[in-house]
Amino acid sequence: MLIDTHAHLNFVSYDEDRDGVIKKSLENDIWMINVGTNYLTSKKAVEIANKNEEGVFASVGLHPINLETGLIKIYRDKNEINDDFSFEKEFDYQKYGELILKSQKKVVAVGEIGFDYWSKPKTKKKMNEFREQQIKLFRKEVSLAREFELPLILHCRLGYEDLIEELSRIKHKFGGVLHCFCGNWKEAEAFLEMGYYIGFNGIIFKLKLDDIIKKTPLERMLVETDCPFLTPPKIKKERNEPVNIKYIVEKIAKVKNVKNAEIERITTENANKLFNLL
Repeated sequence: MLIDTHAHLNFVSYDEDRDGVIKKSLENDIWMINVGTNYLTSKKAVEIANKNEEGVFASVGLHPINLETGLIKIYRDKNEINDDFSFEKEFDYQKYGELILKSQKKVVAVGEIGFDYWSKPKTKKKMNEFREQQIKLFRKEVSLAREFELPLILHCRLGYEDLIEELSRIKHKFGGVLHCFCGNWKEAEAFLEMGYYIGFNGIIFKLKLDDIIKKTPLERMLVETDCPFLTPPKIKKERNEPVNIKYIVEKIAKVKNVKNAEIERITTENANKLFNLL
């Protein structure tokens, strides 16, 4: 058994064959957590989880790039405007809380939340305001996770310093995972020391992360696909799926010089421990 701890089958990419993709995953003993990036995709993740009795869970949250700050230009392709590209001017604590309250057995985390400075304002003054808005959002979402005693699914691009500072300050006792980790060992070590897990996905085929994989204890690793993104190079299809989680396992096993089965067993135990899936 394997658990894809970060999937997006709630995205429009799967509107035509979502049920089939889920069925194939479950038939291959792969469970999944579909992760929200705004209210609409969070709501859809919950609906998908409720539709499936076993093996399909949800996380709800507002991704930092889905926060409409008014400080950067948001490029919207009129042909791609859908739930995935929905932006919110503020975090509606009550609405997200209601999603959790109605499906507490299926909503296993708050996320993905965090910091993203990939697209940012050009002036220092606007950047400070941009940063403050993301910090404010993050703190509200952590409060929601604390209220419902849920772990965090954390996203971070070019903002590890701020994330480490915030996590050190809040000391979230329900833990969490650094999704799609692509930082350095010093940063990974800081998260590990605070009790967080490190999530590895197809980014390990694109960036030089072997040293991070070697140094990260197996007992603190999770595996994920981030599908439909980050498709492993062995797959010819552009769209990723939970069944491709096996390629992440193979890569980690090779780097750590252990058997695939050991990675499968321990990462599944880790996911169950963090998200309380069983």
